[in-house]
Amino acid sequence: YNNAELHGGDRLPTCRFVFLILMSTEAPRKSFVLAAAVRSSLDLLQARLMDLFRFVNITHVPLTLFNEVVEANLVILPREYAFDFVLFCIRNPKPCPLLEVLDAGSYEPRQLSPGGDLRTDLPKYRVYENGELVDEVTDITSLWRDDFVSFLLGCSFSFEQLLLREGIPVRHLEEKGPTGAFKNVPMYRTNIACQDAGRFKGPLVVSMRPLPADLVARATEITGRFPQLHGAPVHVGDPSAIGIKDINTPDWGEAVTIHTGEVCVFWACGVTPQAVMIESKPFIVITHAPGHMYITDLTESELLHSNTASS
Repeated sequence: YNNAELHGGDRLPTCRFVFLILMSTEAPRKSFVLAAAVRSSLDLLQARLMDLFRFVNITHVPLTLFNEVVEANLVILPREYAFDFVLFCIRNPKPCPLLEVLDAGSYEPRQLSPGGDLRTDLPKYRVYENGELVDEVTDITSLWRDDFVSFLLGCSFSFEQLLLREGIPVRHLEEKGPTGAFKNVPMYRTNIACQDAGRFKGPLVVSMRPLPADLVARATEITGRFPQLHGAPVHVGDPSAIGIKDINTPDWGEAVTIHTGEVCVFWACGVTPQAVMIESKPFIVITHAPGHMYITDLTESELLHSNTASS
């Protein structure tokens, strides 16, 4: 695939690699799944793949294509709400770890992925008005406002490859849903209240991954190294202790199998801002759709190095 034209003349950077693209059933004309790729330099291939993803609208990205790439959750608000939301993130760093805040009107995340475009580069967006979900779209260019302030927040999907490399199972990446794609992680609204900040208030949302009891400590150690990706779990064990009535009925994502001898492990989740927006009711907010995050140029190794350097 070499210097191919896409979207009426846009061109990918020249790069010699071979891959197979399969049409997805979810959005036949715009959704692609990259099934295989070959190149002598895996690092350069990874960079070119991310360039590819910014040119075509991909609604399902196989995580195993990427080596240590950090994904990010997205919140876009009018400037009048920006200070309160920054304060909310500072007061609630577990569910809302700030990776980058853009200037008003800017849609290029210059720190995390120069050249990116937050209006088009996510697989899927959700649009809320006055606390109500009004649309789910794959492009927000027509909705863009000059006063929009964008926030990129750390995502727990980024540490899943770390867990897998350590032999720790990630159940939703073992099971497939009705469409044949891997399941989305189950997410739940809890009875734990976030700390209020200005007009923003609401419940903590958690993601859940069932683990054998003897691997919980190791998983806690691994994820605890990355506070920018939600860090260590916020709860282990009985779901009802944090207000979850039915573990088999998540509020977002898909239920997964919990085997005998496994315990439920809960991490703070980047869907928390969406629950907060539903309760706080700003007149407009745009977020990523759950499970459809922004792919940055940042790696887990770079995050770990920055954490070590600052400690």
